[in-house]
Amino acid sequence: MTAAAQTCPIGKGFDFADPELLERGMPVAEFAQLRKTAPVWWNEQPTLTPIFGDDGFWVISKHRDIRDISKDSGLWSTNAKGAIVRLPEYMEPEQLEFTKALLINHDPPEHTRLRKIVSRIFTPRAVHALEDTLTETARQVVEEALAKGSGNFVDDVAIHLPLKAIMDLLGVPEADRGRIHQLVDSIINSDDPDQPFDPITANAELMAYAYQMAEDRRKNPTDDIVTTLVQAGEDGEAMTEIEFGFFVILLITAGNETTRNATSHGMNAFFDNPDQWELFKADRPTATAVDEVLRWSTPVHAFQRTATADTQVGGVDIAAGQRVGLFYSSANYDEEVFDDPFSFTITRDPNPHLAFGGNGAHFCIGANLARMELGLIFNAIADVMPDISRVSEIKRVRSGWLNGVKGLGVDYGCPVGKS
Repeated sequence: MTAAAQTCPIGKGFDFADPELLERGMPVAEFAQLRKTAPVWWNEQPTLTPIFGDDGFWVISKHRDIRDISKDSGLWSTNAKGAIVRLPEYMEPEQLEFTKALLINHDPPEHTRLRKIVSRIFTPRAVHALEDTLTETARQVVEEALAKGSGNFVDDVAIHLPLKAIMDLLGVPEADRGRIHQLVDSIINSDDPDQPFDPITANAELMAYAYQMAEDRRKNPTDDIVTTLVQAGEDGEAMTEIEFGFFVILLITAGNETTRNATSHGMNAFFDNPDQWELFKADRPTATAVDEVLRWSTPVHAFQRTATADTQVGGVDIAAGQRVGLFYSSANYDEEVFDDPFSFTITRDPNPHLAFGGNGAHFCIGANLARMELGLIFNAIADVMPDISRVSEIKRVRSGWLNGVKGLGVDYGCPVGKS
């Protein structure tokens, strides 16, 4: 271990994946200390020893190190101990093994096979085909929120567009969508006390629902995404029931929760920086604004990898079998990469943020869809309720790996042209 790793002023026992930490707010000052004094820092996590078989992980805080690790799937495994750096303490080791069927927890070559199947539904043409419908949905969502006068921005606006996009892709009937949304929230935000279902029960119910969808499409194929995934393609490959079940969970969580949180954090950033909101309304620099929202919000706080051999990162020795936490929420504010990183600047260009991961094999396959959704919703807000204002501070989700939002009180303002 290098001297830098030993002399960091952060106290022993500080846990960057502590759910209570993110509930209070992002540890901005502590990350800044790490980047300057100990870019690779040992984070104790003894309470999770029964799950991971260790007593902690290395915090990777620098942009360059996270990118390098993300690109090397041979040296850095996702499958060995999973991608989630903080799992609920109630989990047992066998439950961790079960979750390794998730696409984000696979290594090549199995990850390559599954991602190739999934890519059938995220081609540029397929994503573009959704634009007209999602544009209409975005405007409808915003108009309905405006009619309420005020409310919780998360519930009234942020959740609807990404949820509709995913549910439409999967062909989920309208009658089932509310419950599925609650089940997914209970799974992904299992550390938060405000969830309607026990996460284990929720996971079992959602898996059963997905199994039924897969079985039905095999017997009765239709022109939809489910059939595309469970029926063999030209390469002869298809998902098994278990693979499809876990993909449904991943798609709804990754495609819904993260975009929802980016929308909420992005709107809050506009409230904190009204000059940027005025600029957006006037000039609509949508592409750069979306990327700045993603950098600023960093919906996924961190994922992890496990070393497959003894190695070094930043001069620090890391042993085979040790975990490293890839803290995107630190990398996206790295002073060596971003000019004035703590300034919310919607015309920032270039903007090599890592909100979609480190450009390796696990780079978010739905990145283009997420960018489209964010652009559509902020343009709809600017068109329909440009005078939106905040009336209460943001309320954060209790989570060790998601930068989630569950409350943001707003006044939606008056309809355009009225006073």
